[in-house]
Amino acid sequence: MRLKSLILGAACALAFSAPAMAQQLTAITGGRVLTGTSVIENGTVVIRDGRVVSVGTGAAPSGATVIDARGKVVSPGLVAVDSGLGGSEISSVGGSDDLRNGANTISASFDVSYGLDPWSITLPVARLGGITRAVVVPNHPGGGGGGHAHDDSDFAGVGHGGFQSPSLFAGQAAVIHLAAGTDILVKPRVAMVAPFGEAGAGVAGGARGAQFVQFKETLAEVRLYARNKAAYDRAGLRDLSLSRADLEALIPVANGQMPLIVTVRRAADILQVLRLAREEGVKIILDGAEEGWLVADQIAAADVPVLLNPISNLPGSLETRAARMQNAAALDAAGVTIAIKGNEGSIHRARETRYNAGNAVSHGLPYEAAIEAITVNPARIFGMAGQFGELRPGAAADVVVWSGDPLEPLTIAERIWVNGQEQAPTSRQFLLRDRYAQGGEGAMPPAYGR
Repeated sequence: MRLKSLILGAACALAFSAPAMAQQLTAITGGRVLTGTSVIENGTVVIRDGRVVSVGTGAAPSGATVIDARGKVVSPGLVAVDSGLGGSEISSVGGSDDLRNGANTISASFDVSYGLDPWSITLPVARLGGITRAVVVPNHPGGGGGGHAHDDSDFAGVGHGGFQSPSLFAGQAAVIHLAAGTDILVKPRVAMVAPFGEAGAGVAGGARGAQFVQFKETLAEVRLYARNKAAYDRAGLRDLSLSRADLEALIPVANGQMPLIVTVRRAADILQVLRLAREEGVKIILDGAEEGWLVADQIAAADVPVLLNPISNLPGSLETRAARMQNAAALDAAGVTIAIKGNEGSIHRARETRYNAGNAVSHGLPYEAAIEAITVNPARIFGMAGQFGELRPGAAADVVVWSGDPLEPLTIAERIWVNGQEQAPTSRQFLLRDRYAQGGEGAMPPAYGR
């Protein structure tokens, strides 16, 4: 009977992800609706065919399955940025970590979308924290919580085949959804990733100035290649420091079409990166920016968004001497579009994204801005505004019904929809708990049941 129950439970979980569920007309009524950009009291959210149909104060449409959310909060699904969800299971186990690549011929062209695992045990845990989408980024020296620390062996030079070793570029990010199923990829190659500041200097040879020169030279080579592909094919072009795959991957960066996620912390480095982007016509997204509050006006004037962890407030290095908890509030007040990150690479602790947003509110960030920073802003930053992260007609039906304020730690996500499909409220941890606490199938060796 235990085995039959487990099989039935698994079947139910799969049923939640079946396309037929997305066809059902569902109305979530009576809750305090946080649309991502506004608040609707006693609101009604109607979803069908995987999309939001309407958001307002009207009654549920005829024939709809009604979900009573009175006394609860309804919000868009949260978005984890600078995340490793689906790309890494255990960062210290190399075979389970597909976020970092060491080949000198595949750097900028490294595409994390090919290593995504829809069965990763980290996805349901994050989903239970209200996370329904994530921007998955490759690791690199000095990166977010999932990044690795660089050492002297990271210094650049000519590696195998005459190519850069290591490269200035870590690879390309992807957007995923967290619904149960076999295909979690939403969009690959949404941004290029590169370290600057102290970590970037280490990659380039030890000095910040060296990295900027190398970066400019690399973009010059990319543009040369783009203009002379026929000559390159017949070996009629001078030797270049990147492989063909990497040159091709960097063309949209050099053309200002693909944003470059720049990990940078120190205020002085932020200003130099802004200058570099202006001189080269490159579209950038700042990642980290712990000292961003010191140059918030310049960041805002450049119309550059920032991915940040608002609880980074300790001078862990000389790059973060001025880190403070008011960073998010100061950047927002200056008019910078911000997205709030989770902790430790936003993988196992991705669910703490909302806790970090709550901490930012306690240090001056307006509540509405904090909600935007974990819902609608990530979509805006990565060129997908209106597609997710917001409760509006036509957007993906990523909806969470909360027991209370989503920024309060004791609040839980009671019901979760991704692309209009309601998700089973479970995870591997819950299954293991129930297996051993209740003596379920496999809790004891078969001989004990005889």
